[in-house]
Amino acid sequence: MRRGSWIAALLVLSGCASQNNGDGGNGVAAVQPSQIAPGALRAAVRDRQVRRFYEARDWQPAWTVTAAEALVAAIGEAPRHGLDPRLFLAEARRAETPAAREAALSLAALGYAEALARGRADPTRLQEVYALPRPDTDIVAGLNHVLPNGVRAWLAGLAPRDEEYRRLSEAYVAADRQARTARRRTPIPDGLEIRAGRADRRLPDIAAALAADGYYQPPEGQPTVTRLTPELAAAVKRVQEDYGLAADGVIAGDTLAAINEGAFERARTLAINLERRRWLSREAPATRIDVNTASAMLTYWRDGRAADRRRVVVGEPGNETPELGSPLYRLVANPTWTVPRSIQAEEIAPKGAGYLRRNNMEWRDGWIVQRSGPTNSLGLVKFDMRNDHAIYLHDTPAKPLFAEDDRHASHGCVRVEDALGFAQMIADQEGVRTEWDRARAGGDEAFVPLPRPIPVRLMYQTAFVEGDRVRYRLDYYGWDDAVARALGLASRPPRPARERSRDIGP
Repeated sequence: MRRGSWIAALLVLSGCASQNNGDGGNGVAAVQPSQIAPGALRAAVRDRQVRRFYEARDWQPAWTVTAAEALVAAIGEAPRHGLDPRLFLAEARRAETPAAREAALSLAALGYAEALARGRADPTRLQEVYALPRPDTDIVAGLNHVLPNGVRAWLAGLAPRDEEYRRLSEAYVAADRQARTARRRTPIPDGLEIRAGRADRRLPDIAAALAADGYYQPPEGQPTVTRLTPELAAAVKRVQEDYGLAADGVIAGDTLAAINEGAFERARTLAINLERRRWLSREAPATRIDVNTASAMLTYWRDGRAADRRRVVVGEPGNETPELGSPLYRLVANPTWTVPRSIQAEEIAPKGAGYLRRNNMEWRDGWIVQRSGPTNSLGLVKFDMRNDHAIYLHDTPAKPLFAEDDRHASHGCVRVEDALGFAQMIADQEGVRTEWDRARAGGDEAFVPLPRPIPVRLMYQTAFVEGDRVRYRLDYYGWDDAVARALGLASRPPRPARERSRDIGP
């Protein structure tokens, strides 16, 4: 139904009358709300936030024709945020009495305001651990303050207003428009990898998918594609770049999965990640470390500028790195590693004393501890963070993992590429380089406190802006589905499980 139809239908349901009074708008004049007895309104209110709203106004009705029209028009903009207006207007569509209609409009206003200001879903209910700061907006007081004439502008100002959110919103609108007009295609099945010049019966479908998504322009008059031509391989490379895969033009595994991500799936992914950004505080610290665990990339922001970007290795499926905010408060040179109980019991202790000797480990007071050294699982530096989940950043001796496309291979902590170089950069900028060099040279575990903690945010973002393009990542953790359900979007089959890492490191 078009937005104008939504507005007309909801205005009728809210008990507001239309008049042609020459106001130059849509012919709807502002009138006072119909008289609704406080007792009837109390009986109609079931939501806690709506009750607070009316208690603050002595149970007086709120919705004039003009305010109701502005509200419904504002909710009509919900698709720009990857939200379905029907999520908020369902009660108003069903309401049959004046009191129920009044309460339903307030429920719609507060529900939409909450979705824009803090997110439609509560992330702490969707994930086992979610400990990132969220916006704290008193939407009840805000709505009472702007009624009756400022509802639409107020709602428009609640969503994130940064450039990345705007560009993801634009990408969502475009993908959603394409999804509504395109035929949903059947996923292209797995098979042998396809290299340049090779023939494969799936190539016509692959070429059609790439063309539909704007990656490939078939030459005019060209017969059906039967081999992986240079032009088609170039299109595959563009997909690989957008999904963070090695741009080699070879079609296999994750590359085929990315090709299968058509307009429906991209629109869904964008809606999910718009929601994730609404969960975040609007003002990020100017100096911070952001880790996107979906892309396994770290960005170091210094005074509002992206000063450094590097690869990381994050938790494997089953040992996911949680979404949390935690301060980096000290550097640890030549760290020892006290093995967590779960890794100790399941992966190390059963291997016996010989394994411990070969890996520079020993028992200390009932714990297995790995001594300092270049083969220590924490490498030569640990970035100590203060949180309740034993999550931190660190070096690693397993350097080859940084070259992989899929860097979800740890037990949950974040391994940093060239961690020593990163530690040196922080030590320089925080004025503790002399202390850091002395600690490194000592050979034993040593601690270098930072003069001020640096906030670290661990976030899972399967769509984000990089340079001049929107980039995507495959949903390695399967976390997108819970968000999708909360937004009323379709579920997807989970990604096939891959062989677990044999790396014992955290």
